[in-house]
Order: sequence, then structure tokens, then C-alpha cells
Amino acid sequence: MGGMGLRWMPRGRAGGSAEAPAPVREPRSALWWIVPAAAGIGGAIAVTAWWLLAALPPLPGAVLASARVEIVRTALAAGTGIGAAIALMLAFRRQRHQEIAAAHTTHDATERRVTELYTKAVEQLGNARAPVRLGGLYALERLAQDNPAHRQTIVNVICAYLRMPYAPPREPGAHERMRAAQRAARARRAGRPAEAGTDPQEERQVRLAAQRILADHLIFLPDPYLPPEHRRRPPERLWPDVRLDLTGATLLDADFSGCQIHHGVFTGALFTGTTRFTRARLTGAAQFTGARFTGTADFSDAHLPGSAEFGRAAFTGDARFVQARLTFARFDEAEFAGEADFTRAEFIQEVRFDRAVFADRAAFAGAAFDTVTFAGARVEGAAGFGPPAGGGSIPGAVFRGEVSFAEVRGAERVELEGARAVGGWRGSGWPPGWRAEPGPDGGEVIRRTGPDPDATGPEPDATGPEPDATGPEPDAAGPDPHEQGARAPEEETGARP
Repeated sequence: MGGMGLRWMPRGRAGGSAEAPAPVREPRSALWWIVPAAAGIGGAIAVTAWWLLAALPPLPGAVLASARVEIVRTALAAGTGIGAAIALMLAFRRQRHQEIAAAHTTHDATERRVTELYTKAVEQLGNARAPVRLGGLYALERLAQDNPAHRQTIVNVICAYLRMPYAPPREPGAHERMRAAQRAARARRAGRPAEAGTDPQEERQVRLAAQRILADHLIFLPDPYLPPEHRRRPPERLWPDVRLDLTGATLLDADFSGCQIHHGVFTGALFTGTTRFTRARLTGAAQFTGARFTGTADFSDAHLPGSAEFGRAAFTGDARFVQARLTFARFDEAEFAGEADFTRAEFIQEVRFDRAVFADRAAFAGAAFDTVTFAGARVEGAAGFGPPAGGGSIPGAVFRGEVSFAEVRGAERVELEGARAVGGWRGSGWPPGWRAEPGPDGGEVIRRTGPDPDATGPEPDATGPEPDATGPEPDAAGPDPHEQGARAPEEETGARP
């Protein structure tokens, strides 16, 4: 973990977090308030005295002197009131500065505490013992849950851990198990404890825990098949707008079902076991370029409104995109070794399967295409775009924009019967043997132009007409040797000139 190159940045200072207190401004010189305050007090006294003296009626001498004294007292009282108000404002300002300074002190102490916990948790992730690494992961999870401003940084750390080189453990053979049992037996006879080794499954459990932490806080759409009490998730558990960078990571039985990911980078990642992105929503770009899926990859009901990059991806098992919604999808040079199921999928804007390889059955029944190209694709199994046999209410595929099947290898295995082209589509060529004909609903229906290559006529008789096994019956006795000998001189004589 020491080589991750991740530095802790206190968000309260540098990140502009809303939790940071207001900044403490540098105090100004005292002259900026002393001079205006003195002028305000003096002005209040003068104005009050002038106003009262101007309104004073003519009075006898002693009464007039007494009234003037009272006017001066009143003016001084007004000045005192103005001074008291200024003093109150200064006290409020001083109190406000003290509160801001105390908030900064508390915030700095909290940041130091969070930084210490973060540093300790990262050190635990680099420990050689799996239980310590697990503790570090859950400490990071708690920090992220309690400090929303630091969630993305902690997610980056967990993703960096998953990007570390890792080879999934293999099952030990019979010989290795026998040797381990022999070593344990010798240790028991010698009265010493057995040698403590590192269980290769420990790192697997740590990685599974890291994947679960990410998935648990990204789920916004729980599994509808769960009981209602398990489908209710408190909103504070969701970490919104999280970006995942798992470039080149090794993920084990990854399950991001129902998760919402702001931006997901899985370029060159290795997905072992069963991979699930069912009902997932990747609001930004979804990059799976060069990813490898060794088991079943399930993207059913997934929604990728940004862009879906699956170029050069390798699907060793089945690939399921049933009812998925993909925008600007790229499957260039992708390899589908198992079944590729795109039933009822919706491809928005554009999708490319250029030079893709379909080694097994590919199902596109009910799919909707805006613009689609299969240029240079290779179909080794069967690619069906029409309604499936016995498929019930599943219709054929719908082509709404540009269509290209140029230079498709294995085009004879493409089945388009029942597919439709609507909305002013533009086609640069259907596979050989197919054309678009006017349909009943105003669109066009894809029909076969020649005979079905799979259809076979009446089977000819492989044996043909039965020949006469006996043939002409020969003379059982054969020619008479006496007659043959008698005819020979005659033939010889007749041959002479």
C-alpha cells in the first residue's frame, strides 16, 4: 500500500467543503472604527442640542438657564446611547470572531483525528496478515460513512487496493495435500506446532470484503425478490456520485446489482466467476475496453445512459444483456465464446459490432437499434434477429436507423426473418439472401430472397433403381468343346484370301 501514491487532502481547507467554518478575516486597524465612532457620538450630541434649543420658547432668565442645562444633559444622553450601541456592536463582533476561531480549532482537531485514523487504516491495509487488512478496510468504511467530504478519497484507496496484482488461488492437488498432511503428522510426533503458512484464500476474502463495501454503499435499487424488510435501505447509506477506477483490477464474483455508479472504469479488468451488473445504472461513461469475463456476465436490465465501451472485451461464458439500455455502445472486436443474449435490449444512438466474433448463439429478438453496424463480424454459431421459436410475445428486432452487415463472415447463419425496419432507416446492405419488403404497419419487414439454406427437399433414393442382381442367365453347361473345335478350321479357312 505504500506505493499507491495517494495523499490525504483535508477537504475542509483545500476542497471547499460545506462543513468547513467561515474563514477568519485579518483584523483591520483600530482607526477605521474609532474615528467614525467619535464623529458619530459628537454629531449625535450636536444635532440633539441644536434641535432642542431651536424648539425652546422664550422663558424667564432662571427658567431658561435650567432648560438649557436639561437640553445639554439630553444631548449627552443621546451621545451616550450612540456610544453604547457602538460598544454593543464591537462586543458582538468580538464574540463572532471568537466563535469562528473556536470552530476552526474544533475543525482542525477533527481533521487531525480523521487524518490519523485514515493513516492508521492505510497502514493496516499494507499489513501481511489478512485480519489486519480486513480491519483497515472496515475502518476506512466507517470514516467514509461519517465524513462525506472524504468518501471519494477513501473509495479511491479501496479501488487502488483492488488494482494491486493478484492471482486467484488454485485448488491444491492430491500430491500437495498429501505432503501437507505428512508435514503436519511429523510436527505432531515431534511435539512442535505445525508450520504456520499463509492461506491463499485469505487474500480472496479480503478482496471480497472490499468489493462488498463498495457495492453496499452504491445500491440504490435493491433486489425486488428480497423480502420487504430487506429492501428498505436508509438513504444515508448511499454514497452518491462515486467514481470507480478499477483499471486492470482482478474482481472475484463481482456483484454490482442495483448499484448507481457515476463513472466506472473497468478497462483491462479481469472478472472471474459470475459477474452481475443487473439493474445497475452507470450515469457517466462505462468503460469495459479489453475486460475479460471468465464466467457468466449478466448486464440484464442495466442502464448505461453515458457511453458503453466493450471494445476488445472477451466473454468466455455467457453474456446477458436482456432488456439492457445502452447508449453509444461499442463492441468492436469483442469475442463472445458463449451465448450472447441481447433479447429486448435497446441500443440508443449507435452501436457497433465491427469485427466482433460470435462463437455461439447470438439472440437479438425484440432488440431496438438506432444505428447498428456488423462490419467484418464473424458469426460461427447462429445469430437470430427474428421472433424466437416458441418465444411467445417477443417480437423481432427493430432497425430505426442506419444498418450495415458489410463483409460479415458466416452471413448464412444470420436469421432476420420477422425483423422490421422503421422510421426512415438507411441500409448499406443486408446479409446475402435478405431484403426489406413493405410491411402492414407502414414499415418494412425483412424477408429472405432465396430458399432457406436449412430447408431440405425430398430426400432422393440413395440406392437408385435396383439392378438385376442375376443378369442374363448364362448357359450352365458352357459351349461344346467339339463344336468349338469344328468351327475353328472353318473360320481359319474363311479368313484366307
